[in-house]
Amino acid sequence: MTYPGSRPRRLRVVVVGDADSFVKWAAHLVDRVDEVSQHLLLVRTPLTVSDAQKDAAVAGTRFAEHPRSVTRIAFADVADWLARDRPDVVVLAGRAPFVRLLSREIDRLAHRPVVVTGLPGMSVPALRGALEYRRYSDLLVVHSRREVAAYSRLGRALGVTVPVALATLPFAVGGAERPGGTDLVFAAQALVPGDREERRRIAEILRLAAVADPSRRVVIKLRSRPGEVEAHQERDGYSELLDHAPENLVFSFAPMSEALATAEGLVTVSSTAAVEALAAGVPVIALDEFGVRPELLNQVFEGSGLLGSADDVVTRRFRHPDPRWAAANYFHDRRESTWWEQTRRLVALRRRGMLPARTVPRPRGGALHAAWHRKSVLGAEDRTAVGALAHALGAPVVAALIAVKRRRGRASASTASEEFTLAPSPLAEPVGRRLAGSSVRD
Repeated sequence: MTYPGSRPRRLRVVVVGDADSFVKWAAHLVDRVDEVSQHLLLVRTPLTVSDAQKDAAVAGTRFAEHPRSVTRIAFADVADWLARDRPDVVVLAGRAPFVRLLSREIDRLAHRPVVVTGLPGMSVPALRGALEYRRYSDLLVVHSRREVAAYSRLGRALGVTVPVALATLPFAVGGAERPGGTDLVFAAQALVPGDREERRRIAEILRLAAVADPSRRVVIKLRSRPGEVEAHQERDGYSELLDHAPENLVFSFAPMSEALATAEGLVTVSSTAAVEALAAGVPVIALDEFGVRPELLNQVFEGSGLLGSADDVVTRRFRHPDPRWAAANYFHDRRESTWWEQTRRLVALRRRGMLPARTVPRPRGGALHAAWHRKSVLGAEDRTAVGALAHALGAPVVAALIAVKRRRGRASASTASEEFTLAPSPLAEPVGRRLAGSSVRD
């Protein structure tokens, strides 16, 4: 009960995540909300952040100021922890299969929280899998007007009715242009581009940029140190491709905010770091050396004014975005970001018994399918015999299904919308990686 003159109880928000990009996204998303009590649960999976990755992910948030607000936990203990804590809101922050698995754990709770899910970066075109796996959440958070429209259209095409809410991308803070540093910062991506020769070409472009002006650094910003994991498994890493780099070409594992503090400009193919840079007043080149195509995830930059060539990178011809593109893509008026207002309304409805639970149905294939799903997310953290059996039986089946879906996806690519697609993701990771807790970009 709230008495006259008393302050209402702060809503309790718990983030449940594992992989680096999702933990960073959710930690900063929740931290932008005042007057909440917050906690971060890091579930042990093959993708769980290391201590260094966790520190980088939560840097600048209240989670960093209060280390006891972060707990590492086994999957088997998550439901009991949430049952004791009784949060009002749970933000599920992980790859699509992780979200589905944790959603089933929430279904076990007598006191059901409002479940919020979302995508940690630029998400155009809207992908079928990203929505399908999150369809049992109460709210899906995206970060641009364009994405709201794309996921709403995709939902109608699939018959999926999960509400889509707009939030300002948590890293898009800052604003006016500022005099910056002298570094050319390259935001490396694990899967983009996926072709070894294209990655070798990028390495050569960066080497040429360093040689062109030895007085200024070229900084390759990596997400993980040797031995660490991230949301996607990197192949043909730049440290391997640049074993004889000039002295002013260096690697950095610092948080992106630190790298941008000394940046003249940022270069990327399609990383969300471009938005973070622009928000900090750092100009950008979205490298179009290999064209604009779905596998590069760079369609979002069409019409932005940011696309540039290898020569632009070497000569450091950075640029700022077209204002109309910016308004539709991640730089809307922050007053339009109503995800938290929508979340609070959902909490009020649930408390009054007016918000039905969106429970995950039992999987087709029964207990063995459920065991395979759990094993695919948890990897070695799942030590059950049925999980090992499901993994052994499921691997060849999954490999065959992936191959069939990808062929069908290529056949239907010409009919896909530029804003959303019903085809499988254009990116691929090895099946072994999938069964260790990952899937393609979602």
